[in-house]
Amino acid sequence: MSSNEKIIMEKEKVPVDTIDQDPDIFIPNVSVDCIILGFHAGSLKVLLSKFKVSDKWMLPGGFVAKDEDPDESAKRVLREKTGLNDIYLKQFYFFGKKGRIGLDENVEMLKRSKLNHDKVNWPLDRFISLGYYALVKYNEVTLQADEEYEEAAWFDINQMPELYADHKEIIDTATFTIRRQIGFVPVGYELLPEKFTMPELRCIYEAILGRPIDRRNFQRKMLSIGYIQPLNETRKVGAHKSPNLYTFIKEKYDEAERFGIQVMSNNF
Repeated sequence: MSSNEKIIMEKEKVPVDTIDQDPDIFIPNVSVDCIILGFHAGSLKVLLSKFKVSDKWMLPGGFVAKDEDPDESAKRVLREKTGLNDIYLKQFYFFGKKGRIGLDENVEMLKRSKLNHDKVNWPLDRFISLGYYALVKYNEVTLQADEEYEEAAWFDINQMPELYADHKEIIDTATFTIRRQIGFVPVGYELLPEKFTMPELRCIYEAILGRPIDRRNFQRKMLSIGYIQPLNETRKVGAHKSPNLYTFIKEKYDEAERFGIQVMSNNF
């Protein structure tokens, strides 16, 4: 770990300190924003955070240090917010429209944080942001937020609160990108636990595609590609019929990721 990264990690425990001190360790006007997706209780979730000096929720993000690659910055943000290190992470877009950051919102946050914004004015500049999406297993995440100044929570991707700046556009762009590349993105493999039901897997694809999928066709297609293995097990769900359990064939998914092999048809 570099000396600058140690400084950043210490300071990012308190965001106003990151703003208030040592801006020279960061690349000017460059940030990363991370769309962290998980699956829980039958729906696709997105992880959001909120400063208590702000009324709006936002994507976890941070600045890029001068001795960091952007990917390293995104991994640092993810580690700090989820407690996880080995995460499926992809850079997907570059956000740089003029006026993308609400200047009035930032001024108000600085005022509420009781900083001298006449001296601390670099957060009021125009920023460009590199967008990353990450796929995580919901039950493995430990939400990291200092209760003194910050909140963090999961939200259904179709029922999000009011978001800061252009973060709704960033989330929409991420889901659109995944939708277009759905055959190459191992969404089920990265989001589901080791053992899962076919309805759970179908729910993920329906959430990303934004439409219902025929149950029989989906199951037939998923089993035909050879990446999923049925187990001789069922999950007990009360008085209802116990659904069959399946598991992913890890070696095949690892090979597909390594060689860029399509793991699923784009058409359902």
